[in-house]
Amino acid sequence: MILQALKEYYQRSVDSGSDIAAGGFQKQEIPFLIVVNRTGAFVGMHDTREGDGKKKYGRKFTVPKAVKKTSGIAANLLWDTPAYVVGRPKPDPKKDEKQLSDRAVEQRKSFVQRIKEDFSTAEMDEGIAAVVAFLERGDFAGLFAHTLWLEAEASGANLSFQLEGDTCLVCERPSVLKILLREDIDVGERKTCLITGEQDVPMRLHTSIKGVWGAQTSGANIVSFNLPAFTSYGKDQGLNAPIGKKAEFAYTTALNTLLAKGSRQRVQAGDASTVFWAEKKNKLEDIFADIFGEPAKGEAEQDYKSVIAMFRSPESGAKAELDPTTNFYILGLAPNAARIAVRFWYAGTVGGIADNIWQHFEDLEMVKGPKDWRTITLRSLLRSTALLEKDENIPPNLAGDTMRAILTGTPYPQTLLAAVLRRSRAEREVTYPRAALIKAVLTRETRYYKRTEKEVEMSLDTNYNNPGYLLGRLFAALERAQEQASPGINATIKDRFYGAASSTPVAVFAHLMKLKNHHITKINNKGAAVNLEKLFQEIVDKLDSKEAFPGHLALDDQGRFAVGYYHQRQSFFTKKSDDNSKEA
Repeated sequence: MILQALKEYYQRSVDSGSDIAAGGFQKQEIPFLIVVNRTGAFVGMHDTREGDGKKKYGRKFTVPKAVKKTSGIAANLLWDTPAYVVGRPKPDPKKDEKQLSDRAVEQRKSFVQRIKEDFSTAEMDEGIAAVVAFLERGDFAGLFAHTLWLEAEASGANLSFQLEGDTCLVCERPSVLKILLREDIDVGERKTCLITGEQDVPMRLHTSIKGVWGAQTSGANIVSFNLPAFTSYGKDQGLNAPIGKKAEFAYTTALNTLLAKGSRQRVQAGDASTVFWAEKKNKLEDIFADIFGEPAKGEAEQDYKSVIAMFRSPESGAKAELDPTTNFYILGLAPNAARIAVRFWYAGTVGGIADNIWQHFEDLEMVKGPKDWRTITLRSLLRSTALLEKDENIPPNLAGDTMRAILTGTPYPQTLLAAVLRRSRAEREVTYPRAALIKAVLTRETRYYKRTEKEVEMSLDTNYNNPGYLLGRLFAALERAQEQASPGINATIKDRFYGAASSTPVAVFAHLMKLKNHHITKINNKGAAVNLEKLFQEIVDKLDSKEAFPGHLALDDQGRFAVGYYHQRQSFFTKKSDDNSKEA
């Protein structure tokens, strides 16, 4: 299903006239071009890179499809690294210089031989002839003296050729393309392709997939059989799951295009590099990355909940902006040694996905400060569960499980609740994203399993009598009393007791209630002191008289404690027009 959908996306791209590589070619970043004249003499070098500093990226060109690189020597056609093109390997202090040099000699021979094998003398156009003459002459003094050469050699960047006066690469010249686009002679036994169902010569080795975060920079495979334990009936490598040459090119080209740098159809969700596409062009493709990714610095806030409503299935007779029945696919990939693991796969419709994303934002609705974003992206939510809020510290599998829950409308993983509570206790801080996430987990569980208990609200609910929620409110009130008694205090009871109060209340609340009396007497604003006393009384009256402070709170009630604490804190700093004794 996954490979078939990718193959169909490739065909959609071709039919729409998009700039996707044709059969036998690929889009490749070529930072440096070697310019030669028609006699094969060196003319100069051209730097195609754009950007500044380490963020310089070479221009992408359409070049012949890369060969599968192994430990052996295999040259690409008309483009490759300096070691293959002119026999100058990238310097590596960890390797023997003579061995590198000897291997580069063989690599250069392979590069020249590959060109001669693919272009007979009779059909060489002047561009190919000039390249062959330059390489066979072997006079690279002018090239090595060029100001760009040291940078090209040190980086091991890809090189290709351009004929003087041309604006395209030699491999992009019309006469060269005509030869390269000829139907290749299929050598080998034809089998039924598992993707198309048609007879085709199966690919033994599949093209590497690049761009998956954390995977090998040279690429990894999503379909691979490289050990005897993975094979059956004596089949060799890709013959265990025969995929035809044309289908293999289509799915690998489509996936590499989606994962490419700058692609608007990919987003990083934890350790999962996530790509998405529709059966046909759809505006959801344009905003999906914004919803689940991370806004750029300085970017204006958008209400994605309202934006996503345009794609939802009609509910009140109003017509959706776009066809909600269009198929939409989401694929999450993560590195797994030399392979790529499928972290999650979702195939649904635009309307169904929009409904579930809208419900996700609805579940996250939470009272917040004036500087907080209206809607929180998935990446920001996941970072709130991680040490130092770094992507690499997000617990494994959490991103995929959370993304799946959002897309299918099922309960969020319990590991998500555990992770955010653990981080809140460790940092003794319940931030807006953490509070929203905890509330979303609890609300969805109650609704999905049709529990009779009351759902957690988005703001302070004085009628919610859950013990965890009430104790969270009480802890916030105790902290506020301390702050009022000692203005400007550096550390509050939250910094010392939040972890114990939220998990084992009996261990700390008796002590904190005694401290409360001391703090109340020190508050200069008597109106504020009276209001706090009323608040304490209102909360304590609702607690169970037999076990006001339980010995342990279950995980869900620890979540309600965090939300109750957050709600009460927000209430202290929310202006109320009918309360003249409020705290601004």
